[in-house]
Amino acid sequence: MTVTLSRSVGPVLGAASHLAGELRAGRVYRREELARLSNAVDRHLRELVTSGRLRKLAQGLYYAPRQSSFGPLPPEDAELVGSFLRDKDFLVFSPSIYNVVGLGTTQLYNRTLVYNHKRHGVFKLGNRQFDFRVKPRFPKKLTHEFLFVDLLNNLDELAEDRGEVLRQAQDKLPTFDPSRLRRALESYGTVATQKRVRDWAGG
Repeated sequence: MTVTLSRSVGPVLGAASHLAGELRAGRVYRREELARLSNAVDRHLRELVTSGRLRKLAQGLYYAPRQSSFGPLPPEDAELVGSFLRDKDFLVFSPSIYNVVGLGTTQLYNRTLVYNHKRHGVFKLGNRQFDFRVKPRFPKKLTHEFLFVDLLNNLDELAEDRGEVLRQAQDKLPTFDPSRLRRALESYGTVATQKRVRDWAGG
C-alpha cells in the first residue's frame, strides 16, 4: 500500500513539535509514555490531536496514525490491545472466524473478542468495541481445534440455530485429529463442552 502524508495533518509549532518528532506512525501510546517527553503533556496532546498527528482512542490512550492514499489507517489490533492491556499475552479474534470450521455458521459479527488474563468487560477503543474476557488459558494463535471447542463453549451467544450447529458439529467430529482435539478440549473446553464431545465420541 502506498504511504503518503495526509493533507489533514496540520503543522505543529513550538514545544509540541518536539513531541511530534518522537511519534512513530502506527504506534499506540499511553499518556504516561508521552508525559516523559513533554513538560506540558496535556496541552501538547490537545495540539497534536487538533493537528491530526495523534488520535484519541480512549482516556489516556492515543494513536499516531499511518497515512495512506485513502486517508489515515486504524491501528493494528495487536498494537492497540497490547497498549491498552500493558501486556503481550492475549488472543484477538472475531466470532465470524468460527465460519471456517465448517459447521454451517455464516453470520458476520461486528465485535471483537479479546481473551486475556487482566481485563474483563466491553471497552470502546477508537470507533470499535472490544469484548475483553479473562481466561485462564488460550492459544497463542487460532487453530481449527480451538475454534471448534470455543464455538461449542459460546454456543448460546451465536445467532445461528443451536440444534443445527450441534448436529453439524457431531458430524464433523471424526474429521479432526483426535490427539489435537483432545488437547484443545482439555485446555480450553468448558465442563459442558467436554462432556458433550465425550458423549459424541462414545465416552
